[in-house]
Amino acid sequence: MRASKVLPWVTTVARLVLGGVLIAAGALKIGNPVDSVLAVKAYQLLPEPVAVPVGYALPILEIVVGVLLVAGLLTRVAAVVAGLLMLAFVFGIGWAWANGLRIDCGCFGGGGQLGAGQEPAYLLDIVRDFGLVLLGAWIVRFPPGRFSLDGALHLTSDVDDEENEQ
Repeated sequence: MRASKVLPWVTTVARLVLGGVLIAAGALKIGNPVDSVLAVKAYQLLPEPVAVPVGYALPILEIVVGVLLVAGLLTRVAAVVAGLLMLAFVFGIGWAWANGLRIDCGCFGGGGQLGAGQEPAYLLDIVRDFGLVLLGAWIVRFPPGRFSLDGALHLTSDVDDEENEQ
């Protein structure tokens, strides 16, 4: 099979995986925004006046960006935002690890200090999130993939359309 036939399908899978992860993460946090704020504060990266609004806004941003990716709408922009979010998460988890913090990443709800006997899974979290950064980069390079609103609404450039039609 020619690469030009496979690339749009790979992009579609990347969109669905990255978008699905963001939707799930945001959905698990949005019902309990206090925990989301607690998770952001636990990283000790942002001052309190910044950490609180970030904690409240993060689940909403994750859901919106995830929905855009799954729908294939504003695909390249959504992928850039998703990739930057994932890079921020990689940085934050690395920061926590390097500074000896024992916290739950709060990636899928929860967050804050770990209880006695609980161990952080920083390496696994970093590898997962960096893999998601790579998916975002792929989507930026080869948007929008199959079954996208960008394609249906002709919101992609001619070059993208030619690549996706081949």
